Amino acid sequence: MLPEAMTALAAAGGTAVVQAASTDAWAGFRQQVAHWFGRGDEQRTSTELERLDRTAGELEAAAASGPADSERACLRAEAGWQARIEALLEDLATTERAEAAEELQGLVTQYQGTVSAGQGGLAVGGDMNISAEDHSVAAGVINGGAHISPPPAPDPAQG
Repeated sequence: MLPEAMTALAAAGGTAVVQAASTDAWAGFRQQVAHWFGRGDEQRTSTELERLDRTAGELEAAAASGPADSERACLRAEAGWQARIEALLEDLATTERAEAAEELQGLVTQYQGTVSAGQGGLAVGGDMNISAEDHSVAAGVINGGAHISPPPAPDPAQG
């Protein structure tokens, strides 16, 4: 049985696989996950790439069927990948397990730091500050136009 921290890491790994499947980060992330599972065995890496591709295909098909199907497919896939990660970790010797867990944590952290936005969107992978001064406009995304006119003249009675 795995320690609670490794079980949580396996859950985070399963979630990362599912969340990455429909993003621009998928191609690189799936390669890294497959290599992590392969542990230097090219045949196993190839098998994992096929599994990851099947997962992405199933999630895409479920998303096309509607939100309820998509949610069920995501939950099923997350649980499946969590179980696969847990099984791999359980099969490793203690020192190998610690190394594999550290590598997996790096993959999950790297993916969580990856952001993606659709066309016309804004993706930020850290802090973002937008400010405006002197009657100007500041925005992350403007769909349409923005018009800036000079401020109204002060009322003569106000000086």
